[in-house]
Amino acid sequence: MSESSRYAAAIETDSPSGDPDRGNVVPTRRTLDGFALETGCTEGVALQSFEAGTVLKVITRNSTYRVVVVDPVQQRVLVTGGRLFTERTEVRLEGATAGGSVLKIGWIGTGLRVEMSVGRQRITTSCVQSVTIENVPPRRCSLLTS
Repeated sequence: MSESSRYAAAIETDSPSGDPDRGNVVPTRRTLDGFALETGCTEGVALQSFEAGTVLKVITRNSTYRVVVVDPVQQRVLVTGGRLFTERTEVRLEGATAGGSVLKIGWIGTGLRVEMSVGRQRITTSCVQSVTIENVPPRRCSLLTS
């Protein structure tokens, strides 16, 4: 048995006591799959699901942000709010994080922090309490008639 498969076997083994983390090398909540099961990862929005022009209101523990989607694929948004964005600023919305190095790309999730970048500077908000869609742009006539 190779060393990597030995660790994989240890991670996949269920405990007879019913505790899924007992006997595992890495607790489930510390894996990428475990992160995906966090509350903020199931309750939130994916930036790529919106059209350009969609306006979101993101309320965090310490601030309220107005987010206008510029390019959902490139994760570009205009953001206003909080101490740092007193004027409308174009940023790249990187995604949701619980802190540390794990990031759910392009996601805004309740209970998690939003990570944005302006050039080489990274900005992380306080925990998101709610996300609401304030405005959805009208569909282009050409899309409706095709």
